[in-house]
Amino acid sequence: MAQDSWPSPDHNNRGVTDSEYEQIAQRFSDDGVYGSPADAQVVTAGSGRTVNIRAGVTASVRGHTWTSGASTEILQIPPNPAGQTRTDRIVLRLDRATWNVRAAVKTGTPGSGPPPLTRNAGTTGVWEILLGTVTVQSNALSVTVARGELYVGTRVRPALSTARNPHPEQGELAYETDTDTLRIYSGTAWRSMYQRADPVVIDNPYAAFGWANETASVIEMRGGVVSLRLGSFLRIGRPADSQTNTRLPVLIPSALRHPNRDQFGLVYITGAKLGRVTIFSRTQAEAGQVWLTQNPSIPVGDRVLSAGMTWVVD
Repeated sequence: MAQDSWPSPDHNNRGVTDSEYEQIAQRFSDDGVYGSPADAQVVTAGSGRTVNIRAGVTASVRGHTWTSGASTEILQIPPNPAGQTRTDRIVLRLDRATWNVRAAVKTGTPGSGPPPLTRNAGTTGVWEILLGTVTVQSNALSVTVARGELYVGTRVRPALSTARNPHPEQGELAYETDTDTLRIYSGTAWRSMYQRADPVVIDNPYAAFGWANETASVIEMRGGVVSLRLGSFLRIGRPADSQTNTRLPVLIPSALRHPNRDQFGLVYITGAKLGRVTIFSRTQAEAGQVWLTQNPSIPVGDRVLSAGMTWVVD
């Protein structure tokens, strides 16, 4: 079979059939309603055994646009004379016999749960997406509706951390190629979903006198949560005074510091003694520094060991 493509002057003089259009357009937009769950539900219970389709709704099914129109659309729900509850579905259905998309009632079987959606992927048949679920009690004169709209999503944009979309939509995804971070826009801020940076050794022996790093201190971040394992520190030079705060020989990288809250952790000191460390947030003059802020006197040769800490940076 020869290669082909469309639209093209070499393909039917740029003419495109309905099935060919579907092949082009099915991934232009995800299937679903345009909007978000914050909007009013599309299908609600109407008077008697009916449901209402909200006016002014637009959706896409396999690249075909559907609108509910300027006024409420009313759909009749068939009676249920059986002795068991019936569950129906309200769907948007692309019928390839007509190439029209219409809201329709998909009737279930009493006692059998909701009917499955029909998803014929070829050039014939129908393709359905869900709008709502209708519960019809035996011999009911009215129905109840549970919303079930599928909403059109947004695609994942590659971006730099310094050049994200300035006008994002709620639910938009961006993959930062420079930070190896996947972010989602919540409607008010970008939040990290995935981040896997290599662990970083944060030993800084020149930052604090009187201490030696015996075991490496390591920090890493996963999805906006920082995990810190402070190493062990040996007191050298002269004893540490219990009345004076003393800085430990490590430094938290700027991107891994808490944005506005200092962090407090427990440490163990030689001789079954306890102390407290403070890790200063980005807002402090000592940002990223780690200090012993509560401790007994620590003689030369004693050690300080950490219990480990975590905090959120994003």
